[in-house]
Amino acid sequence: MPGIAGTVTTFNSPNYVGELFQISTTDTPFLSAIGGLTGGQTVNSVIFTWASTDLRNADETRQRLEGANAPAAEGRSRGAAYNVVEIHQEALSVSYTKLAASGQYASTGAPAATNALGVDENAVLNELDFQVSAHLKQIARDIEKTFLVGTFAHPVDNTAPRKTRGLLPAIATNVTAAAAAPLTAKMINDLAQLAYDNGGLQEDETRTLIVGPVQKRNLTKLFVTDRGFTEPERNVGGVNLQVILTDFGRFNVMLDRHMPADTVAMVSLEECAPVFLEIPGKGFLFVEPLAKTGSAENYQIYGEVGLKYGNERKHGKITGLATAVQ
Repeated sequence: MPGIAGTVTTFNSPNYVGELFQISTTDTPFLSAIGGLTGGQTVNSVIFTWASTDLRNADETRQRLEGANAPAAEGRSRGAAYNVVEIHQEALSVSYTKLAASGQYASTGAPAATNALGVDENAVLNELDFQVSAHLKQIARDIEKTFLVGTFAHPVDNTAPRKTRGLLPAIATNVTAAAAAPLTAKMINDLAQLAYDNGGLQEDETRTLIVGPVQKRNLTKLFVTDRGFTEPERNVGGVNLQVILTDFGRFNVMLDRHMPADTVAMVSLEECAPVFLEIPGKGFLFVEPLAKTGSAENYQIYGEVGLKYGNERKHGKITGLATAVQ
């Protein structure tokens, strides 16, 4: 169905009798699993940073002589990563007539949307509430996609918008280029070893593979059908996930429609969180009225959010996979 440009009226948004069904998808599994639009962390700057450090490799030859002087001094350095919050802003306008004519059926003003008993059967009794709800769902889907694939942008002036760095662009260390080859169990285990060697995959409950529908079917064949392995599903952050068994432990499998078809992401979910810039007195992702200019109710929805992906060395990705079902 086409969207509505401008004010919602009785002509471009007629009422219909009967139950209302949503035909668009509204699932946001990655965003939901890491905190959603009500969890996460708050900041007081458009830039937010975090630090990382490491330890030297374990060494079996560090023993010291009895009575020896202190060895040469050593220390550990730290590294920093950062991201930005991006602005999500939508506007809506509903005419006075549309707000009032909740019982009108169709756009002609002909029969009222009631049944034989005179009961209102219009599925939308408050047009403003309906439009706000639709916008919020659309914003959540936008955030879900940008958290996965968003290209980072931190402009030097206000001529371009800030864009938060998505998870896939953030992963730079543990990367496998498949060169159009089909997904294999060895690829998954090799990538898991890379992430494990770099300190990732430490939390059993949050080791997660994020895939689109094709690679989800391929993972099921490789780790479930071909091996005869079954495992009870898990609930992570309110998201129900299938589990597979690899050489590096059990992995949740998250199906996400916004993942590229040729990519598998291996994620330590405990590293990830949404970050919000709360506007004083308003909070995050709020609805507020705009100036009155005529016979319509005008509102805007506003929020600033970014992705904290933690230590990128704890994640991994396989790119360039064949996109056929095996």
